[in-house]
Amino acid sequence: MARKIRFHLDEHISHAIAKALRQRGIDVTTTVEAGLRTRDDDAQIAYIRREQRVLVTSDAGFLARTANGETHFGVVYYAVNSRSIGEVVTFLNLLYEILSPEDMVNRVEYL
Repeated sequence: MARKIRFHLDEHISHAIAKALRQRGIDVTTTVEAGLRTRDDDAQIAYIRREQRVLVTSDAGFLARTANGETHFGVVYYAVNSRSIGEVVTFLNLLYEILSPEDMVNRVEYL
């Protein structure tokens, strides 16, 4: 497992968040960059598991999957348009600084 959290941004998360995280030296991928745009949630989950990444999403469908006991490397959820880009970046940066990848396994953080 990686030494630091690595994020994956779902397709509806602003690319500006990826850019800001990368400027801070944080490893982040996006759905578009991973070639997963328009792919179903199963393809997203397979990628996230393979890459051992924390999913950042506004898709409540992923919350339902975690509630049903599906294992994952972590989910950060916030409702669409409920947070500014700066708020999201600050929160993700904080998680990156204080938690390990092991801490995020099967954990859901709400922003």
